Amino acid sequence: MIVSAAVATVWTSPDSPRELDRPALENPVRIREWLGSISVEERLALSTNNLVQTQVLYGSRVLVEEEQGDWVKVIIPDQRCRKDERGYPGWIPRRQLMEAPEYERQLAASDQKAVVTSPLAWLYTSESAAEMEISYLTTLPVLAVRDAWTAVATPHGPRLLKSADVRVTDGSPQTGGNTGEKIVACAKQFLGLHYLWGGMSGFGYDCSGFAYSMHRAQGILIPRDASDQANEGKWVEKEDLQPGDLLFFAHDEGKGRIHHVGIYVGDNAMIHSPDSRNAIEIVSLAGYKLEREHVISRRYW
Repeated sequence: MIVSAAVATVWTSPDSPRELDRPALENPVRIREWLGSISVEERLALSTNNLVQTQVLYGSRVLVEEEQGDWVKVIIPDQRCRKDERGYPGWIPRRQLMEAPEYERQLAASDQKAVVTSPLAWLYTSESAAEMEISYLTTLPVLAVRDAWTAVATPHGPRLLKSADVRVTDGSPQTGGNTGEKIVACAKQFLGLHYLWGGMSGFGYDCSGFAYSMHRAQGILIPRDASDQANEGKWVEKEDLQPGDLLFFAHDEGKGRIHHVGIYVGDNAMIHSPDSRNAIEIVSLAGYKLEREHVISRRYW
C-alpha cells in the first residue's frame, strides 16, 4: 500500500495512541495541531511508554503484514533495522494508507523523481491552490518540469510543487563537493526544530531519524536506529573525525546500551536532535553532559 497522509506516524500497536494523539491519526493528518498541543511530558511518553516506532512520508510504499479493524501492520522496506530483516515494522491507521496501482506504476516507471529539499513544502492542485504541506525528502515521480513549477505524480493524482522546493534526480549518486560537509549543511537547515520521538520529517526528528535523513539526502541509506547505525559504516578514531561522521553515545560512560547519535560538524562539536525537552542544536563536546558517554564513531560516506 501507499502512504496517503503527509506524514504517517507508525505506532507500536493499535492500542498505543492516546485520545490526545487523535490529530496524528487523521487524514488529512493534523500534524502541526498535534505537536502544538502535546506537553513535554506527553512527548516523553511516546518513548518511555513505547507508543511510537517511527514515521513514514507521503507517497512511500509499505508492505502489508496484517490488518486489524481500522489498523494495518506494515513493514517499511527503506528503513532497515534489526526488528525485521525486511524493514521497520509497526501499525498505521488504515485511513492513512491507500491502494494506488497507477501511482505505483508511475513510481516504478519514472526515470526522474522530485525530492523535496525545503524543510517543508506545499503540494498544489493548481498554481493557486495549495493542498497539503509535505516534508523534506518526500519523493514523487516527475511528470514535467515547467520553470517555476514541477508536475509530479502522487497517490491522489497529478499535483504541482514549486521547483524551488525540490531537486529533480534520476537516482544517480550526487557528485561535487565533500559529502560529509553536505550532510552537515543539510542538518543545519533544521536548527531549532523541536525533537520528536520516532520523528522522520521536517515537522520533527528524533536523534537517529535525523542522522538517517541527513544521510538519505545524499543518497546514502543507513539503518534507522542508532544501535543499528553504530554497527555499520567505517570505524573512525576520534583524532580522525571529519564533518558528517556519526558519534554514538552509550549509558554508563560508554559501557552500556547505545542511546544517542549526533553528527560531527568539526572543531569538536556536533549537531543533534537531543531529547523531548529540546530542539536541534550544535554543541561543543568538551564539557557536554554526554562527553564521557561517546563510545564509537562511524562514517558512511
